[in-house]
Amino acid sequence: MEVANETSNDVILFSILIPVYNEQSYLARVVERVLNVELPHGVKREIVLVDDASTDRTPQVIQELVKKYPETIRAFRQSVNQGKGAAIRRAIQEMQGDFAIIQDADLEYNPDEYSIILAPLLDGRADVVYGSRFATRETRKALQYHHKLGNLFLTHLSNFMTGLDLTDMETCYKAFRADALKSIPLRSNRFGIEPEITAKIAKRGWTVYEVPISYNGRRYSEGKKIGWKDGVSAIYLILKFWFLDDSFTDPDSDSSQKFEYSKNYARRLIKRAEPFLGMKTLEIGAGLGNFSRFLPFKERFTVTESDASRLRFLHASYDGNSNVDVKRFDPLVDATPEQGDEQDSSTYDSIICFNHTEELPLWDAVSLARLRDLLEEGGKLVFVVKAQGNKKSDNVITKKSLRQALQNAGFIVEVLDPFGNIEKYLTPRQKDKAPSLLRFKIFDMLIARTEWFDKHTKPIRYFVVARK
Repeated sequence: MEVANETSNDVILFSILIPVYNEQSYLARVVERVLNVELPHGVKREIVLVDDASTDRTPQVIQELVKKYPETIRAFRQSVNQGKGAAIRRAIQEMQGDFAIIQDADLEYNPDEYSIILAPLLDGRADVVYGSRFATRETRKALQYHHKLGNLFLTHLSNFMTGLDLTDMETCYKAFRADALKSIPLRSNRFGIEPEITAKIAKRGWTVYEVPISYNGRRYSEGKKIGWKDGVSAIYLILKFWFLDDSFTDPDSDSSQKFEYSKNYARRLIKRAEPFLGMKTLEIGAGLGNFSRFLPFKERFTVTESDASRLRFLHASYDGNSNVDVKRFDPLVDATPEQGDEQDSSTYDSIICFNHTEELPLWDAVSLARLRDLLEEGGKLVFVVKAQGNKKSDNVITKKSLRQALQNAGFIVEVLDPFGNIEKYLTPRQKDKAPSLLRFKIFDMLIARTEWFDKHTKPIRYFVVARK
């Protein structure tokens, strides 16, 4: 298989993440099988081993493997046993690849099937691929009935809560775009990592594929570690992550900006903005795509970012989508969006900016002039900006100052309304304290029904529409 979009000098790194606990009997054989797998052309592998404080000979086995394959294997050890989920989190933190897969340190899953799992990722169809033990295939090993029944129950419960149509949520073989995987905040320490990952990728709206895989399940007498308590925990976590919204992480965001990752906030804002959007829309500061995924794609949609890591994420997210262009652009620095060596000289009938409202001072005269030049005559600039400062400050942002700045830049203000004021009643008073997940959920539930707060309380943000 040829890797899609590969240049002659590009090598794609595939990270195989192996959490390990007391696997002295199986680990060396698993690693040898992983190393002997034939990967698609242009794909190089790295193995990331994380020993979760094993008490048998596993640490010695790992040392021998690293010594034998120093260029391929990177090993790390947890000082205290925390569970499979914690080991996977550490492996994600340490991995360096473009794509990643989780591989158990036993012989239940067959590494020879990496190629069929990787295929939807490499050709740009998928963000995540699940290897399903229950999907249709020609032959399969008969599984332990009660264990299968438990897996199917958890899968159906997860599907009901997430809206995904999976056949095997609890599978070990989950493969990801690495940038996407690193952007998820994971919390679970034990086997709850499986329903947690599934819930969060569903809330992110990623494209998920399933491929059939074989499975050689171990008996408990052979060292299988998952038990009924983990099943009960999985039920709790499925319900928890359905209710609580914790699917985005952005280390550069403050607690106020994190509210912008609210799904219903995004939907309400897009609904408010949609009547002003034309056929050719430019988004400024798209972040991780938390707003653009709800936007209607019309004739042309261009998403832009100035941050390199977010830009890579957006490129991967919209790879293969002919209606969406991803470009680097910073209105504080650049006159027009750029892509490679070519400068974009075209214009748009609408420009939006909803993300990172504290970082993009669109009221700056130079930035506003640049955005005005990118608009066609009659085009609309639609954005949300946070009310900042105080009456004694030079940079206080009020309706009057916003309107004046836009008029000075040659815009006619059509809408200038408070928006999302309920947030200030849910944000902790301590400036250095992040809002809890419960506060996020309450905000998410209330945001669509808070017009009264916007009209009768002190503004925290303004929703602005300005016409060229």
